[in-house]
Amino acid sequence: MTNEFGSQLSRRAILMGAGAVAFAAALPSSGLFDAMPASAAAFPLNNALINQRADPHIMKHSNGMYYFTASVPAYDGLIVRGASTIAGLATATERTVWTRTPGEMGGHIWAPELHYFNNTWYMYFAAGTSSDVFRVRPYVLVANGQDPLTASWSVLGRIFTAFDSFSLDATTFSHNGTRYLVWAQNEAAVGPGTNLYISAMSGPTTLTGPQARIAVPTYAWEKVGYTVNEGPAVIIRNDRVFIAFSASATDSNYCLGLLTANATANLLSPASWVKTPTPVFTSNTATSQYGPGHNSFTVSEDGTSDLNVFHSRNYRDITGDPLYDPNRNTRVQKLYWNADGTPNFGIPVANGALPVRLTSFNFPDRVVRHFDFQARLDANVTTLADSQFTLAAGLAGGSSVSLESANFPGRYLVDRGTSVRVEASDGTAAFARLASFTRRAGLASSSAASFESIANPGRYLRHSSYVMYVQTVAAGTGFSDATFVLD
Repeated sequence: MTNEFGSQLSRRAILMGAGAVAFAAALPSSGLFDAMPASAAAFPLNNALINQRADPHIMKHSNGMYYFTASVPAYDGLIVRGASTIAGLATATERTVWTRTPGEMGGHIWAPELHYFNNTWYMYFAAGTSSDVFRVRPYVLVANGQDPLTASWSVLGRIFTAFDSFSLDATTFSHNGTRYLVWAQNEAAVGPGTNLYISAMSGPTTLTGPQARIAVPTYAWEKVGYTVNEGPAVIIRNDRVFIAFSASATDSNYCLGLLTANATANLLSPASWVKTPTPVFTSNTATSQYGPGHNSFTVSEDGTSDLNVFHSRNYRDITGDPLYDPNRNTRVQKLYWNADGTPNFGIPVANGALPVRLTSFNFPDRVVRHFDFQARLDANVTTLADSQFTLAAGLAGGSSVSLESANFPGRYLVDRGTSVRVEASDGTAAFARLASFTRRAGLASSSAASFESIANPGRYLRHSSYVMYVQTVAAGTGFSDATFVLD
C-alpha cells in the first residue's frame, strides 16, 4: 500500500483527504473538567517525571487515584500506570494493556488518553496499519472492569469522521450536557498538514451532527518543518473553554498554542473560537527544555491547583527524524491563571524541584518578582517566570535555602543592603551567605513562610513600598511584610 505520507518518513508529511460532512447529540457530563479553584500551596514534585514517555495523559479519578498513559518509543502498544500521587507515577508499575497485532491497527500506536464516563473506562488512541504505519486513524479501547490497572481491555471500535484521511489525537470532554470529541485531521480541501475539528458525540465511538473545523495552521510558528495543529487538550475555567494544542514539527520547534471560546457559545461554530496569535509555551534555552508539547491537564492532590502535563527533550539538536528520537520525557508543572481569567503556562522549567511563587501575605494579589534583576512586589505578573523561584539547597550549606530564579537558573535572590537583586554567584563565601536564608514558619501565619538571612540573623526578606529588602521587622505590619504564601 502506498504510504499516505509519500516518501516522507514522518507523520507530518500528510497527503490529502476528502471534503467535510456534518453530524449532532449529547451524553451526560463526566465532571472531568468541572470548575474548581486554581490556587494552592506548593506540592513536592521533581521533573522529569517519567523518561521516554511522549504525549502524556494524566487523569485524576473520583477515587483519588491518578492514572497515566502515553506513547512509548516503539509505538507498539498501550500502557497504564496508577498511583495515589502524581509523584508516585514516576515509580509506579507500568502495565501494557494492549499490544498491536498485524492488520488494521498494526502500525504506529500514538497518543493514548484515558477517560471515564458512563461508569466505564475508555482509552482513545491512534493507530496505523501493518502495511502502512502512517495510515493513522482514531480508535477506542474499552475496559471490562472498574480498575484500569487490572481490567481486561479490548477494542471497542474506530471513530469514523466525515472524511477518511490521516487523523489522530482524539480527546473527549463534556460541557453543558453534551459530550464532544476534538481531534486533528488532514483535509484535502485545506491542504497539507493537520487541522483541529470538533463534533458532538452520541456514543464513545460515534460522532453526530456537524463536524466543525475550528483551527487551521496560519501563523509562522504553526508551520515550522510541517504545517500542524494537533494534540488538543481541553480545560474549562472562568466561564471559558480553552483548548491547548501543539504546532510545528516534533523537534525543538514544537510548541503549544491556545484556542478560546465563551462557555455559553456554540462550540460547534468555528466563529466561537479565537486563536491566540502567539504560542503560549515554547522551548527555553536557559532551562534546557526543547519542544514542549502534546499536553494534558490534571489537578493537584488537594484539587486546588491546575497542572500542565507535557513532554519535552533536554537537548535541542536531534540526529535523524525527531519522531524516532525516544527522549521526549513526561513533565508536570503548575498552570497559573492571569487576572483576566486566561491561563498562563509560563516556561518549561528546568529539571528538578518545581519553582514556586512567593505571594504576599498582606497583599495577596501581589507576588515577588524580578524586573531588570531587581526584586519587587507586583500584581498581575503575566511574565510568569519572573515571579517563580526554586527553593534550592542553600549556597551557604547546612539547612539553608537559596531562592533561584526559574528563568535565569544560576541566579539567586541576594541581599545587597539597599535592595534585593537576582545575581549569579561570584563563588565567594560572602555571596553564598548573602544569598542564603533559613526558611521559617511565617511570622504572621504559621501556614506560610518567612526567610531569615544567614548573613544577618534577625533580618528577613520583606517588602516595603513594593520593593524587596532584607531588614529587621517588628510585629504587626513588619511581620506581615515578611510573610509569604508559597504558591
